[in-house]
Amino acid sequence: MALTGHTADPEPSVLSISRASVGLRDKFGRNITDLRISITDRCNYKCVYCRTGNLGAQFPELSFEEYLHMARLFAGLGIMKVRITGGEPLLRRGVVDFVRELSKITTIVGGRLEIAATTNGHLLADLAQPLKDAGLLRVTVSMDAVDEAKFARITRVPNSYRAVLAGVRAAKAAGLDPVKINCVLLRGFNDDQIVPLGKFARDEGVVVRFIEFMPLEEDRVWSPDIVVTLEEVLAALNQFRPIIEINRALSETARRFVFDDGIGEVGVIAPVSHPFCGHCSRIRVTSDGKIRTCLFSVFEHDLIGRMRRGASDEELADWITAVVVTKEERHHIGEPDFVPASRSMVHIGG
Repeated sequence: MALTGHTADPEPSVLSISRASVGLRDKFGRNITDLRISITDRCNYKCVYCRTGNLGAQFPELSFEEYLHMARLFAGLGIMKVRITGGEPLLRRGVVDFVRELSKITTIVGGRLEIAATTNGHLLADLAQPLKDAGLLRVTVSMDAVDEAKFARITRVPNSYRAVLAGVRAAKAAGLDPVKINCVLLRGFNDDQIVPLGKFARDEGVVVRFIEFMPLEEDRVWSPDIVVTLEEVLAALNQFRPIIEINRALSETARRFVFDDGIGEVGVIAPVSHPFCGHCSRIRVTSDGKIRTCLFSVFEHDLIGRMRRGASDEELADWITAVVVTKEERHHIGEPDFVPASRSMVHIGG
């Protein structure tokens, strides 16, 4: 059944495709090895570039066993990495046990899944070590300013900066390396934080990544004029201290840089000014069990519906493989024919 306000789940044109050791591959020849599973669309922050500030959860959460079943299916099809997202995933009770069970899943090549999480960091100080002990390898924290007042203005939660800073430091102490900090930049709002965040990367020993603002917010206020581009970020950083580009994997979303003295890594994720769709290796499952083949999909594929109707794992694997084949070639941000994604970011999963 189609979600209210969303385009119906289209049937893939092929329902049985060989799943040999090639793993999952779309029709453009891209290998799909990274799965993002959202375990809630609830969030304890109301960041201005994401939430209207008025909406809570809109979609039901699945049981952890259902998410684990999905992860096992994808691991058997070639997924090597799973990132737990939200909403704010640390709001889910039992998340540490969920990570522990995820860490037991074996991929088709016999290794364990690489497990990471994206969080706003507010609850991370108490959970970093338990999550590490359960099998979490890495964590990414959303942190859009290092100025306490500006941070509270962005999150619309008082005293939020101190909680997140404590979470970042706890993650470092627990060995969730490299700890990555994601900063979404909005012109005239927090673009003055580029150099302070570059200094933060050096002082705290974390990787800071600046992200161009994408049209995925609930308020639908995005415009190209608000986007702070890769070139602008690099220019600001170079005024502070020269930076040097370093190598990265083709499927990585961020272009990576290090300061000239080797202290402090920064990255820029530039989907608007420098799209990287041609090497995308990612697929997503929403908190209510729908597959999304692209952040900007206007279609959703109802995995949980098939599971609950009793489809066998073999049938589900055939269907997932066929869904992946339909993955979009690219997004169309800023083009005349651009159609917004059928959900906002918080309801997709980061």
